Amino acid sequence: MDMNSTFMFGEDRFGPDQNYYEYYYKVGGALPESQFHHIVESAYNYLLARYPDEQYRDNFPSLEQAVSSVANQTLSANELEKVIDTFSYHEHGHIPSEYVSTLTALGRQYILAAVIDIWSPKQRWLHTFKLLGIDKIFSAYSFSSDHGSVKPSPLGFNQVIKELNISKAHCLFVGDSVRRDLGGAIAAGIDCVLVGGESAPEAVATYPSLLDLAADLL
Repeated sequence: MDMNSTFMFGEDRFGPDQNYYEYYYKVGGALPESQFHHIVESAYNYLLARYPDEQYRDNFPSLEQAVSSVANQTLSANELEKVIDTFSYHEHGHIPSEYVSTLTALGRQYILAAVIDIWSPKQRWLHTFKLLGIDKIFSAYSFSSDHGSVKPSPLGFNQVIKELNISKAHCLFVGDSVRRDLGGAIAAGIDCVLVGGESAPEAVATYPSLLDLAADLL
């Protein structure tokens, strides 16, 4: 299962309307505001430019590498941690209560795993899953920031399939992106259902949302 725009929404809050310094200041950041904004925006653009590039599909840079590449100075370990924390705060979205209930219900009947593309370290997301009580419903996770492969690379898909020791014939991936989710599933040799509005003839089915798919599965 995919995460962003599948069961988490309002993610990737980046752009000229965002005040990154507000959160950074609260966590004790000491860089000047203009310098800090430049680092966050430049790191975001650095990663955004590489995200669709096939040469980075299995060699995607870490957020720490991106920040280090665009900063005009060497940041202390403490400041680097706060920059990454702020970036992850803006990359992170929210999971509506009805999706929490749906994931919980699906987890009672099916083995669930998540193949997730994020640029920040995974800790904030794992913390959210635990707070919402859905951390244990996923039997396996693949976070791209752990291994540097982004969808449509099949690496994350194959990683969780191997961990679960399940035949690919018994797997079904659910995601919202034709290129990344459907493309990655096809590359891994598994079926895919698209949710959220995109469609393609290669998908085994399309649904307006995960909630609509779950209504047919439960």
